[in-house]
Amino acid sequence: MVQFDLTGRSALVTGAGRGIGRATAVGLAQAGADLVVAARTRSELDSLAREIELIGRQALVCVADITQRHQVDRMVQAAVQRFGRIDILVNNVGISIPQPAEEVTEEAWDTLVDTNLKGTFFVSQAVGRTMIARRKGVIINVVSELAFVALPDYACYSATKAGIVALTRSLALEWARYGLRVNAVAPAAIETAANDVLGTEEARQQSLARLPVGRCGSVDDLVGAMIYLASDASSYVLGTTLMVDGGRVII
Repeated sequence: MVQFDLTGRSALVTGAGRGIGRATAVGLAQAGADLVVAARTRSELDSLAREIELIGRQALVCVADITQRHQVDRMVQAAVQRFGRIDILVNNVGISIPQPAEEVTEEAWDTLVDTNLKGTFFVSQAVGRTMIARRKGVIINVVSELAFVALPDYACYSATKAGIVALTRSLALEWARYGLRVNAVAPAAIETAANDVLGTEEARQQSLARLPVGRCGSVDDLVGAMIYLASDASSYVLGTTLMVDGGRVII
């Protein structure tokens, strides 16, 4: 169990206000980490910070839009100033705009790419520079099973998530010599308020039909994977995408 202990480490989680990001932040705190929680909505972050502090860990709230480089830089600077370093980065921010491929607008494409792919890269770059200076750090990118399998109306979303899978492998290769580990987690059919795939009962039943495990996932199903990749238990794992998908991609 010691391998999974994150005591004394600090973690930055983007998109932490709700869903996967919130559950991840709480899980990392329960494993011993102090947290920097970032999102665009402060009220959600304030309640999360209180929850983390009740666990006995420290929490710093950062309101930031990761599509804005100056806000990313400010967020990273605040995290380093508070905790002295960032040991763990979880790139969780991600949005979807379901549209048939023939109807996708340039605005929707740019929004998806800027948020999901560009945002993930430049947060990784900003945090990665601080980790490289210390010769140590862990980056975990949240992708999706749709980086590997297709679903109608999600062509652009899938493209951005597949791009992050490739980015994960590239950063893992480039930064391994500095002692950094970069990996990804790919959830499928996780029931959250923001999950458009499960927006209706019909869509939910369609998702269930594609899941060998026979149920949709919860945000808690991802926490163990996050702690594993953040901890020394995965010290020999890099450049991989860990599927937490109920068997979705094996059928």
